[in-house]
Amino acid sequence: MSAQKIQTVGVVGAGAMGRGIIQLFAQGGYAVKSYDAMEGAAKKALDYVNGMIARGVKKGRMTQQEAAAIAARMSACASVADMADCDLVVEAIVEDLAVKRALFASLETVVSAEAILASNTSSLVVSEIAAQCKHPKRVAGLHFFNPVPLMKVAEVIAAVRTSAETVEALKAIITAVGHRAVVTADQPGFLVNHTGRGLYTEGLRLLEEQAATCAEVDTLLRDAAGFRMGPFELLDLTGLDVSGKVMESIYEQFQHEPRFRPSSLVRPRIAAGLYGRKTGEGWYRYDGDKKIEQPQRAVPTLPAGLKVWIDDAAERRNEISTMAKAAGAEVVASPAGDCLLVVQPWGVDATGYCVEKELDAARCVAIDPLPKFEQRRTLMLTTLTTEAMRDAALALFASDGVAVTVINDSPGFVVQRVLATIVNIAANIVQRGIASVEDIEDAVKLGLGYPHGPLSWGDMIGGERVLTILRNMQATTGDPRYRPSPWLTRRVGLGVSLLTAEAKR
Repeated sequence: MSAQKIQTVGVVGAGAMGRGIIQLFAQGGYAVKSYDAMEGAAKKALDYVNGMIARGVKKGRMTQQEAAAIAARMSACASVADMADCDLVVEAIVEDLAVKRALFASLETVVSAEAILASNTSSLVVSEIAAQCKHPKRVAGLHFFNPVPLMKVAEVIAAVRTSAETVEALKAIITAVGHRAVVTADQPGFLVNHTGRGLYTEGLRLLEEQAATCAEVDTLLRDAAGFRMGPFELLDLTGLDVSGKVMESIYEQFQHEPRFRPSSLVRPRIAAGLYGRKTGEGWYRYDGDKKIEQPQRAVPTLPAGLKVWIDDAAERRNEISTMAKAAGAEVVASPAGDCLLVVQPWGVDATGYCVEKELDAARCVAIDPLPKFEQRRTLMLTTLTTEAMRDAALALFASDGVAVTVINDSPGFVVQRVLATIVNIAANIVQRGIASVEDIEDAVKLGLGYPHGPLSWGDMIGGERVLTILRNMQATTGDPRYRPSPWLTRRVGLGVSLLTAEAKR
């Protein structure tokens, strides 16, 4: 089935995802048929979509005539048999392999042999859904994101036996309705959910280590790294009951790959019903849809006569020196005495750095060199940092009005380790041929809302710096989850962009 021949689209499932898919294709000019096994659900879905269209008219996004034309293109079906003339059928039903297989078997008795059958599954293997189909070459994954009309990306999943023609037809129709089609292999998490693992796994790992609170992690990743939401805010938004299953599913399907290891913190919280916004409490507590904010740490007064020593190896020594002098502190040349010691490690913890450099850990504080200092600053304590030195450092680095977050000792701070992990996972995705460089870059920006594509982000940080962070974290923790991808290692070795494709053979 070519894209040009697709005129009528069937959507099975009338939930939030199904409604969004109906709206997308109807607005895109296609005749759309809706079916749901629950009596009356298909009609309610169309009523909902018509309501959304009416809102568009009210806001001036379309004319009354355009809205009427969209409404005329939508119809509800009483049974699967009513979808006989559909050229493409997209299922958006329960995430149950047996149920999806039964649906596709039923559809195959109804639609033509050329009609495309697509699954909106987010966690199942598309090849397993297609395994019992008579014509598996026309079966593919077509994964949308909520809200479908606004999230301008869709994953086209090529199962093992999906034909190239089917993939091209799906790419073309997604493009025709104004979305970006990204092609991905039939691998766990596909592309967007696969790439997004780094944000969640490292956020949870930081909480496990007691390095920071969930609010501190989220704040740092928003303010210092530019994410729209931190991992715990996102988990509360999607629902931990849903996200927890995805985490475990990807881990299991990737044969217990350490990069995707779930956190032990998740299951007890699911058992306790702490799903997030929909239950009123998750990682945060909510008053309706509004998150209840926690009070911020007060900034202490800068001690009179504070002396500061800045590590010669500090990446941003000059900036720190300027800040210290502007605040009224004296910058000294020797770490001896009672001065505050300031260091900037990459991928290692502050305590380990002090031990290696033979510095007094009780007087030492580390400041993350990666984020811009004008956004938000991260101070990391050693195991022995005194309260007096902690307060002195906080007062010093907050003296110009920029917000400061203080965390416990942890290799890679927060921003370093999260970004390095995201870049590393993306590099491995491309290395495995799961998706192209272009598709992964666009998918992450459109599907996850990251400020940059992961590989171009790695270039901005510096591939060599990312590699240093990963290697130091692996050496410090002994955890194979931080082992660098060959894609990353090779390009750093050659001094080229992480976006550089493989040579043609």
